[in-house]
Amino acid sequence: MSARRIIGIALVTFGVVVVLWGGLFWTDKDKIIDAGPVEVTTEHREGFSVPPIVGGVAFVVGAVLLLLPKRRTV
Repeated sequence: MSARRIIGIALVTFGVVVVLWGGLFWTDKDKIIDAGPVEVTTEHREGFSVPPIVGGVAFVVGAVLLLLPKRRTV
């Protein structure tokens, strides 16, 4: 698989995620107290939001990279 295809797939995936979820987010769980049977944890939602236009542009650029034919040398 060529580097152009890998970059194209990554851009298409990133574009779809950004358009559907508005960014990339994850939940971070931290253990505060672990004293035998008693466990206290906290959850923090972290990530970054990305404007949908950036996701759309990434999707289009990735699709173009995937759909362009390979160069032919003469």
